[in-house]
Amino acid sequence: MHDQIATYTAKLISDGSALAGRIAFAAQDDIMISDGEPTLAALSESVLSRLNCLALAAAAPSLPFADFLIQRGASHEHDIVPRDTETRTFLHDIPIVRKNEIGSDPAMIIATLLGNRKGIVVEGVGIIATGALTVEQAYINWSSVFHSTYIKYLEDLLEHGFMLPGEEDAFEHFRRESLQPLSSDGLEFRQGPFSEKNVILEEIARVGRYTVQRRLVDSFFGNISYSNGDLIYISQTASSLDDLPGCIDPVPFENSSTVGITASSELVAHRSIFETTGCRAVLHGHPRFAVVMSMICDEKESCRVTDCWKDCAKVRFLGETPVVAGEIGAGGIARNVPPVIGKTGSAVVYGHGVFSIGMTDFREAFQGLVDVENWCRTEYFRRLDEKYAKQPGMR
Repeated sequence: MHDQIATYTAKLISDGSALAGRIAFAAQDDIMISDGEPTLAALSESVLSRLNCLALAAAAPSLPFADFLIQRGASHEHDIVPRDTETRTFLHDIPIVRKNEIGSDPAMIIATLLGNRKGIVVEGVGIIATGALTVEQAYINWSSVFHSTYIKYLEDLLEHGFMLPGEEDAFEHFRRESLQPLSSDGLEFRQGPFSEKNVILEEIARVGRYTVQRRLVDSFFGNISYSNGDLIYISQTASSLDDLPGCIDPVPFENSSTVGITASSELVAHRSIFETTGCRAVLHGHPRFAVVMSMICDEKESCRVTDCWKDCAKVRFLGETPVVAGEIGAGGIARNVPPVIGKTGSAVVYGHGVFSIGMTDFREAFQGLVDVENWCRTEYFRRLDEKYAKQPGMR
């Protein structure tokens, strides 16, 4: 258990989501164990002892966005409700605890909220998340809350501007110093097409690592596949893209077997993309600016659609990249992405992320993911800067 805690502590640091030195995990084995920053570790043990689960992660995010969301909200609000797909599917909403609500027994308050949700935000403390059965699950849920609050803050900022003392300076530091340049420079890709199983498995695992290392996907979300014509090799559901060896399923292309039962929930979409475009490689990530920009619609004031994420029938565009709505799994994504992805090689799903294809190998697919996210970053900051140019008093 100590090894698992060390592994996921290192992941929180390497993916840039949590502050080194402000991370703790607790887990119930034969005995209660914890590790990490002493104050957070003690809090984690106290909270976990009150819950019917086996692990808990508590850490201060590397960015102040979650706290900003709390401070920007009305005092009567007790949760954050992001609009991205991961929140809607896995988290529903994110309960919050304000500093003035912590009281003399913070563990009891936190445990009460975590009894109904996978993760919460405690102002001045950080994100706290549970794992029903494993330390890994606590890490996944923590990362999911970080991802969702990041996206929610960027979306709210673009709509309402800066509202707090010091907020603009903090955001400018993020923009200039924390936001890493995004490219495929320095990465090696095998030239396709591939037919041998071991080559396909090695390349999928390699590109999966790249996708996480370049921060094009958070937590365990996203998926990757390659087809040699007879089989679709696809990452398993809930697998980590930076640790795919042993977690890639070969599925008959014609869907004649149930072997795909552990495969990614997006298998149907991947198969349809292969059939429609003739490509060999499909990569799906959740780059954050692409997710944010996919939810910004200039026609929302005049549109009657309520559940835009699943019911919008219009194909919008981010630059030249089409944006479609659709439910995950065998829902709208499998219907809506394949018809539009062939022209530019990439497509964005509302609130969900980017699908990108390579006709013979993953170089083109990975570069497509990078290009879409870079365009969305540029457009986000163009809109933010334009907003302030029109309303200079907001600064």
